[in-house]
Amino acid sequence: MSNKPKKSAAVIKEQRAAYIFLIPAFLGLSLITYIPLLAAFGIGFTDLKVGHFMPNTPLAPPRFVGLDNFVNIFKNPSINFQNSIWVTVYFALFAVVSSVIYSLFIAMLLNRKMPGRGFFRSIFYIPYILPAAAVIISWHFLLIYDGGVINHVLVQLGFERSFFLDSKSTVIPTLVLIAVWQCGNLIVIFLAGLQNVPRVYQEAAEIDGASAWRRFWTITIPCMTPIIFYNVLMSLVANLQIVVPALARTRGGPGKATMFMTYMMYQEGFRGGQLGTASAIAAVFFIIAAILAFILFKTSKSWIFYEGGEQK
Repeated sequence: MSNKPKKSAAVIKEQRAAYIFLIPAFLGLSLITYIPLLAAFGIGFTDLKVGHFMPNTPLAPPRFVGLDNFVNIFKNPSINFQNSIWVTVYFALFAVVSSVIYSLFIAMLLNRKMPGRGFFRSIFYIPYILPAAAVIISWHFLLIYDGGVINHVLVQLGFERSFFLDSKSTVIPTLVLIAVWQCGNLIVIFLAGLQNVPRVYQEAAEIDGASAWRRFWTITIPCMTPIIFYNVLMSLVANLQIVVPALARTRGGPGKATMFMTYMMYQEGFRGGQLGTASAIAAVFFIIAAILAFILFKTSKSWIFYEGGEQK
């Protein structure tokens, strides 16, 4: 016989109410996320085209083609999918590392007591809420080779002009710089985490004569590792999905240096009408993102510190 205590009528009523209120969330996840995700995977195994949705088109009904779309994106030299994978992952990892280091540094400065602290916090957060397309276009005008403000300043300081967004060697670092400038959300999260670092640890280290650098590495960083993990994960997911710079300015260039996987999906699906090919690219993109996230979660156990010494 089971020794589990019977649930009271009030508990059962609360659970029933909770399930009812969760129905909209489940419907939203199913209709907006899970079903479209499964549909995208399924379309990747067909030759579906945009023309199939057009009335009075001579196209034959879409047919199952197996792995042909997946093989084609890797073997077709006009697509050059390997380059797209490299460009996307390179940008994402570069942007994640730069954004996390920069945002933690700024958060530590903003956590200090100083006049106008609230004003400076707002200044660093504002770039995050600006429209992404407007940001890219504005930076484009600042970075123009002839007449751009930044190149003008470089010349005045004795440096040579740079093509920035128009050169294969500088376009990714330039886009990373813009992404770092927009990481106000990471700064806010780090700032909240810094305010929760136990002050008693800092005071004990000060009494023992530990320097500020020593306290930073042995107290602040370990206590901040769960926040660092969260920011790295969120930044990785966001930067892997980069598409606005290519749509608003670079168009995948120069020399396919910004042909990100998301932009390639747009090119194949909406410009080329090849929905099957675009879905195959999306499926591979999903797998790559999942692998990177899995690696991050798998390695996190060795470096995330939880108060009390427990590893989660």
